[in-house]
Amino acid sequence: MAGTAELVRSHWTRGEPGREAPQELVVALYRWWVVAMALKITGATWDICWHFRWLRDDLAPPHMINTVGTVIVIGLVIFHTYTGIGADRATLRWMQWGLGIFLVAAPLDVINHRINGLDITAWSPSHALLYLGTGLMSVGLIRGWARYGGGDRYYYPIACFLWFTVLDNFLFLNQHQEYGVLGLAAWERGTPYAEDILLQFAADDLGRPLDWIAVKSFTLPVPDWVYPTWAVMTGLGTLLLARWLVGRRWTATTITAGYLVFRCVAWGLLAAADFPISTVPFFLLAGAVAIDLSFRLASWIRPFAGAAIVTAVAYLALWAQQTYLAAPPVDYWSALYTVVMFAAAWWGISYLLDTERGRRLLSRGQTMTGARESTTPKP
Repeated sequence: MAGTAELVRSHWTRGEPGREAPQELVVALYRWWVVAMALKITGATWDICWHFRWLRDDLAPPHMINTVGTVIVIGLVIFHTYTGIGADRATLRWMQWGLGIFLVAAPLDVINHRINGLDITAWSPSHALLYLGTGLMSVGLIRGWARYGGGDRYYYPIACFLWFTVLDNFLFLNQHQEYGVLGLAAWERGTPYAEDILLQFAADDLGRPLDWIAVKSFTLPVPDWVYPTWAVMTGLGTLLLARWLVGRRWTATTITAGYLVFRCVAWGLLAAADFPISTVPFFLLAGAVAIDLSFRLASWIRPFAGAAIVTAVAYLALWAQQTYLAAPPVDYWSALYTVVMFAAAWWGISYLLDTERGRRLLSRGQTMTGARESTTPKP
């Protein structure tokens, strides 16, 4: 730690993006990024269940944890920007735009809550800006680590974690339904998770008495087709891209397993602290395994056969989870158009990567796997 601090002090000079620096310093910077993003994810995970129990509080512990992570992010972006170390120009732009959007969205979200007192859904415009900012930062991190992290013994675990941040950022929206389905069931049992003032606010927002319709509107605010479609298109879509760009077998399965372990640990801690609990999207693991196995198909048929297999497996696993464990309400007919959209997205990714690889996907002819491309098995 002392050696790293000395490297930071000795390299705190103005430089252009992509500036040469000791590998030890570059790796240390990205490890601090892991710490920062882990804090942000932990705070956000706690925050969503907090809002299923109490009205919003700006200084709530989940917000403070998230703020600590954000402060670290600000410091890292300032260091990358001023010194030019650990980020080329394109990587730096992703980080800067992501942080900028997040910092604009945060006060807008506070204003939104000041006016409304509560966001009835995670799908609000101010929240969307927060997700967008975090997502752009994650893209920059993935790109930067691919370019500068090669050779580090923790290259693959950190790469998987950075893709985990993208997966968590997308699937965070689905957590509203995952908490909501159990929250509605708790209210129906007469043992609601939420305090009375929160439920009454939800009812007042609709201009109706505190009844089943009001509680359902608060707990399950989006149509039943949204949950499975979003999970496949963004969740499994992220895993597909990770498998392709990282280039190692079982990458999608590894990232998903890590995500589910995190969700289970969070579930246990929150339940022990008497917080609201959610369903856990175990069905994603089946979809991730299907993605990894689909790379054994011939490349010309993979986007279409792979999309059909992955979508079918994911929906079947979701049905099994809903039948034997618990899951949000699902419109299974949505599989018909989800598979078409997923196949189109898969084909589009294939086309872009095949045409850009070695030319302009990343600067100087490198792909997202950086210098490791020559030694990484082709997907």
